[in-house]
Amino acid sequence: MGKKIFVSYKYSDSQVQDLNIYENVKDFFGNVLRQKVTTTARHYVDKIDELLELGDHIFKGEDDGEDMSTLKDSTIGSKLGDKIFDSSVTIVLISKGMKEIYTAENDQWIPWEISYSLKEQSREGGRSNTNAVLAVVLPDEMGRYDYYITENPSCNSRTLNTNFLFQILRDNMFNKKSKEDNIRNCNGSKIYEGFPSYIYSVKWSNFIADYNRFIDIAISIRQNINQYEITKTVK
Repeated sequence: MGKKIFVSYKYSDSQVQDLNIYENVKDFFGNVLRQKVTTTARHYVDKIDELLELGDHIFKGEDDGEDMSTLKDSTIGSKLGDKIFDSSVTIVLISKGMKEIYTAENDQWIPWEISYSLKEQSREGGRSNTNAVLAVVLPDEMGRYDYYITENPSCNSRTLNTNFLFQILRDNMFNKKSKEDNIRNCNGSKIYEGFPSYIYSVKWSNFIADYNRFIDIAISIRQNINQYEITKTVK
């Protein structure tokens, strides 16, 4: 049975790999021309929609026209809660320009969306559980992922640049209570085995090649949620 999936992403981030998207436009004389479109994170959401082909997806992006300063506490319940409440999996698209550097995190969409995905909510007699959360990392303009994920072939491991993330994402990485029980050493470095993070990270290329596998990983982690220290609030 298909899962209801909420997608959190930075709508206008164009620091992503070009998907060679074209659209029809009319010139001054009414002639239809093919025009190349600047690829943004939103186009990757379209690809996810096409990939999963589920009619019950929930896609929610930022709304630049709304004042985020009012989007707190009870207000956010109606703004985001309605969209997230009925979902069970949240996919957050990690992209190079996902953060507005000079804007406070609590005035940006993604942290609030992750917060409400992680909270248990009661609405109209129903109750939602904490969502499974999967971080899908988009390639940058050069098709690279190493702004966030660095592969370490000699140790068969990878390093995640969690300092790049919003605080609420960072807090839910490497947050397994007993992760020290599943470590190995390689070339003097500590390597965590298994799933040390509640929010699992996967490259876009791997996700589209086997999306069911990675959604299932996020769901299986959710089934063991008591093994993790979950941070649910935006700081």
